[in-house]
Amino acid sequence: MMGTDGQTCVGIDDIAIHFPRLYMDMKDFAELRGADFGKLNKGLGLEAMAIPDVHEDTATMGAMAVMRIIDRNGLDPNNIGRMYLGTESALDGAKPTATYIVDMLTQRYQDRYGEDCFRNCDVVDMTFACIGAVDALHTTLDWVARSTETDERTGIVIFSDNAKYALESSGEYTQGAGGGALLIRRNPRLLEIPDCIGVSTTPVHDFFKPRREVSIRSVISNVLQLAQETGQTMKKGLIERMIRHLPESTVRKLGIFAHGEEKVSVHRDDPIFDGQFSNRCYQAAVRQAFHNFAEKAQKQNRYNHETDERLTEQWARIIMHLPYAFQAKRMFPDIFRHDRVGTEMWESIAEQLGPMPEDHNSEDPQIIEIWEKAMDGYRRAISKTPEYIEFHASRIEKGQRASSLIGNQYTGSIFLALMSTFESDLEENSNLDNMLFGLCGYGSGAKAKVFEGKVSPRWREVVSRWHLFERLAGRVAIDHITYENLHKGLQDASVVTPEGEFALVEIGDEGVDEGARRYKWVGIKG
Repeated sequence: MMGTDGQTCVGIDDIAIHFPRLYMDMKDFAELRGADFGKLNKGLGLEAMAIPDVHEDTATMGAMAVMRIIDRNGLDPNNIGRMYLGTESALDGAKPTATYIVDMLTQRYQDRYGEDCFRNCDVVDMTFACIGAVDALHTTLDWVARSTETDERTGIVIFSDNAKYALESSGEYTQGAGGGALLIRRNPRLLEIPDCIGVSTTPVHDFFKPRREVSIRSVISNVLQLAQETGQTMKKGLIERMIRHLPESTVRKLGIFAHGEEKVSVHRDDPIFDGQFSNRCYQAAVRQAFHNFAEKAQKQNRYNHETDERLTEQWARIIMHLPYAFQAKRMFPDIFRHDRVGTEMWESIAEQLGPMPEDHNSEDPQIIEIWEKAMDGYRRAISKTPEYIEFHASRIEKGQRASSLIGNQYTGSIFLALMSTFESDLEENSNLDNMLFGLCGYGSGAKAKVFEGKVSPRWREVVSRWHLFERLAGRVAIDHITYENLHKGLQDASVVTPEGEFALVEIGDEGVDEGARRYKWVGIKG
């Protein structure tokens, strides 16, 4: 079957999501950090953040979501030709996290479908910060589109991340976690996605996870200083002599310093980031990708321009990457303005706002900072106009509801917003048949992609089986002590005993087994 533009009709047939059973209530978090709950809740839209338990990680969350897709749709694993994972929370520097997911799924399905049921499935990890899963989606759509009558292709796109920030950092309140899976097929029951993608890529350092280096001298120096602070008397000169002679010390018997190196690379889950700069990168990238999409859509004659209807007016819903729930509400005014300049609507809005800050050609950092602050103020003014408030309420707001309850999912945030929108519209008995959705993904570093989807008339039969908000209501709240123990890795046993789920049971600690992760399926007891 061909789409209305003559292309093979491919897209998202179903979506599944798995989130941890644990969550931290934002009121409790605000009390813990002495923060203003009103600012976090009313200002950023935050109500709770999902927290992985001891036995959960990127692989278990992704595997749980794929299992839900397989079981709900009665899929034979032997017929799944591709599973591409988008993540920025990989568990290894070489071994794809997707292979751990395959390991768990094989354990679960081998008795029914054979021990080689996933042997011919192509798997890989794709990483570009928060947009990796969108990249995995687009390459899988291309692959499925090449299906033939004798080779009907079925692909699954997986997204899974643990959005973890340093304790007491400025990004801590935006944490969250979860995994998901998209079933990609021809003639999808949920969302047809045409081959028209706007892209903007700019190499920037707004958010990244570097390979940090630590020296043997600094490690032992810190240990000795800590010993002294805790009451272990040691003369300063002795400490200095011990540090000076460390290269010959028996401390090299410690694993990470066993090979004679002076420094080793250390990976941390929490990132280096500049929140304000990242927001500006987000705005610029999405705006540029939007323009690129509009140019491509015009070349493909996708719209009737005789009506002069703005592109964003043609999208019934707009789905965006949400590192926090109100991100789209704050970031989209820029595109709202660009898409309406020259129209009667914008003339009316401009009268309310007054003149926009004049552009500049200066390279002076102070002038740039002053201009950026002025533009931020202008965007906030746009967001408070009746026209934008109505636009946001009708097209964007439904996508932020689930984000408020889970927090940042990195690669999965855009698809969580998509599920949130669909399920909210189902509950409100909206008619989305054949309507267009605009989707805007972003990944720091930085890249944005803008594309669109056409809703299938069969969307209700798919969405009615999700029960997203019902499942969110059944989670377990944790206190601040448990939260910090989980964050620091000090929690020995699972807070909630695993049952009816995949669980991490062991990580090898020496020899050729060092770092090897092992999982098993834990059945429902009784």
